[in-house]
Amino acid sequence: MLYYIFYSLRDLWFGFNVFKYITFRAAMAAVTAFFLTLILAPWVIRWLTELKMGQHIRQEEEVRGLYHLHSHKHGIPTMGGLLILLALLGSSFLWGAFLNLKLLLAMGVTVAFGAIGFWDDLLKVRRENSKGLSSRAKLFWQGTVSVAFLTILLLDVTYPTSLEIPFVKNSIVNLAHWYMPFAFLVLVGTTNAVNLTDGLDGLAIGCTILIGLTLTVLTYLTGHKILADYLLIPFIPGAGELTIFCAALVGASMGFLWYNAPPANVFMGDVGSLAIGGAIGSVAVLIKKELLLVIIGGIFVMETLSVILQVASFKLTGRRIFLMTPIHHHFQLIGWPESKVTIRFWIIGAVLALISLSTLKLR
Repeated sequence: MLYYIFYSLRDLWFGFNVFKYITFRAAMAAVTAFFLTLILAPWVIRWLTELKMGQHIRQEEEVRGLYHLHSHKHGIPTMGGLLILLALLGSSFLWGAFLNLKLLLAMGVTVAFGAIGFWDDLLKVRRENSKGLSSRAKLFWQGTVSVAFLTILLLDVTYPTSLEIPFVKNSIVNLAHWYMPFAFLVLVGTTNAVNLTDGLDGLAIGCTILIGLTLTVLTYLTGHKILADYLLIPFIPGAGELTIFCAALVGASMGFLWYNAPPANVFMGDVGSLAIGGAIGSVAVLIKKELLLVIIGGIFVMETLSVILQVASFKLTGRRIFLMTPIHHHFQLIGWPESKVTIRFWIIGAVLALISLSTLKLR
């Protein structure tokens, strides 16, 4: 919004030219989102507490060992992801060129996935257990949002349906009609992967900050024709405005981490984890970094694979590979303190972010 207001006044005062620069607006979007979260958090946490939107801790036999480690978290307000959504969308609207289709699509997917998560959280709180939306219902609505997003995106016949292979120079694989189902898996898989990772104080949101920083760099380069051509990466017109969105995600996540760091004052809930997954997945699709997302979001991939391997092993052999999945719980049960698991996963996430950025030249 500010871009349209102040850049149009540049003839009155040269200083308004600064609103033309994506780097300036991205930096301000991050700062705005951070302070919005800090300012709104006490009020939102108090509101959620008054409404008794507290976290339910499972006590079933199969998770009894974990219950003793997490029982102190019972009743801590959940659905704090509303904070992230408000700050992310508010800052993106304020500093972004909100008529940009790609920015609108990313914001729309984030809101839609957040709404699914909100519905899921609300059912859990009302029922006072961990059963919200059924897996089938959740997948149906996630799929509906993904198909709508991809349909709108692919109405632009010039939009590439190809994949860029990391570390390989000039290697492009055109999926043609298979691109939609592939991108569908990227979106649905990403949002559920973030949801699985959100199990320890600060874990998912800390990883989100690292991924958001990486995507901030990649969106800027992808939307800058000279830099994109120099680095031999696909140039996507209009993708530069996603830099503001990703920077706002970083700022909002940093603000939320202030209250979600161990010991947490609030949990993001599914409204946060599904929205973040939608934001990350949609940006990766919009800037043609679908395969690179496997490296950027390696922590989320690892958490998801641990669940898949555990289920497959138990069904095929009757044995479990891990003490409990997602894998962060396995490390808890072998004796790692929660904070150690979180920080070590952050370290791995930082290394993966650096590896992802190195692909820009290692090809």
